[in-house]
Amino acid sequence: MLAGSAGPGTALAMRLVVRAAEVTSAPRLLPITGAHVDSCLDHGQASLDFIDRLAVGDTRVAVPTTLNVGGIDLLHPELWRGDRELAARGRAVMEGYRGLGCRPTFTCAPYELADQRPGLGEQVAWGESNAIVFVNSVLGARTSRYGDFLDVAAAVTGRVPESGLHLSDARRARLVLRLGTDVPDALLDEDSLYPILGAVIGRRTGSTVAAVVGLPAGLPERRLKALGAAAASTGSVALVHVVGSTPEAPTLAAALQEGQPDAEMVITLAELRSQRTALTTGTGSRVGAVSLGTPHASYAELEGYMALLGEHRCADTVELLISTGRETLHRAEASGIAAGLRRAGAELLVDTCSYIAPILRAVNGVAMTDSAKWAYYAPGNIGVGVVFATTAECLASAVAGRVVRDDLLWGEA
Repeated sequence: MLAGSAGPGTALAMRLVVRAAEVTSAPRLLPITGAHVDSCLDHGQASLDFIDRLAVGDTRVAVPTTLNVGGIDLLHPELWRGDRELAARGRAVMEGYRGLGCRPTFTCAPYELADQRPGLGEQVAWGESNAIVFVNSVLGARTSRYGDFLDVAAAVTGRVPESGLHLSDARRARLVLRLGTDVPDALLDEDSLYPILGAVIGRRTGSTVAAVVGLPAGLPERRLKALGAAAASTGSVALVHVVGSTPEAPTLAAALQEGQPDAEMVITLAELRSQRTALTTGTGSRVGAVSLGTPHASYAELEGYMALLGEHRCADTVELLISTGRETLHRAEASGIAAGLRRAGAELLVDTCSYIAPILRAVNGVAMTDSAKWAYYAPGNIGVGVVFATTAECLASAVAGRVVRDDLLWGEA
């Protein structure tokens, strides 16, 4: 490939993979079984230039490859509220990657696709921070953090450097984080704890692999998903072991690979409260928007939104925006869930995300979310004041047109 026998585009991809191997001192390359590509999000002219060069010689991906979110919703282009030239460029980048043979999933949660879940120990190349931490932690497959251009280079060559989290030793927990005894049991059974805890983990660990002790065993995926997405936003987390819940951490000893940690720390209720406060940057009680589905909502989460809304409808002054993958949306449309959510006043967004694209209307009031990732990025990216809350509080607020939030569980009322 490096010599050009598979075409100039593939040779370019292999040069990138080989250079990455040199930088990480990898002794050889590993074959992979799949990839998830983040490069399809437009970051300027370089994004178009790169895909044009990569495509020379009818380049195709060598392994099954899904695509992360792009710049626009290709199924609902009317939701774009920005510059038309930028929209056209975003579409061109997305279509360019589709032309390489990538599956046009355009979702940040490829793990929600049953046929795209790699198994324990399987070697893959995934981009997108929350997808990386999920595939490593929850599924136990192996990927390093692959950023733009290197992710698709790995997909085209079917190879990655034998380094980083592809290796067993690099997956050993070096840091133990214990949940403090002052955290009440009732809070452990509250979904909104997990994105807050994830945000604390990200700030505490950076890129260090940590093992978390003190959470209930057998946590559902929705909580692990929220925890990982937050940790990968506030830190550079690519793998976190949740003892009793993730496959490489049935016990703390297993997460440590029978070794000793470099350090142990305690996460207190006070620190969790402080992080919850930090995720709220908006003031006032008027709600202008509610954003759910970051990372993209699963079908079960869409069902949950519908159950919480019941027969209620959003206030006319509130934009309720729910992000999901297009394949999940197709399923929801077939079952009637999508129609029910639209009757309640929700807009369903696919292919992109509302904190990276001009989707929201002018927000008259605060924007509410149940996602620590959205709360972390939205103020800087799209200039909104955010109130972080539970899913139920977000939907109740959308109906009421004002902030509805109960602080009693956190002891802050």
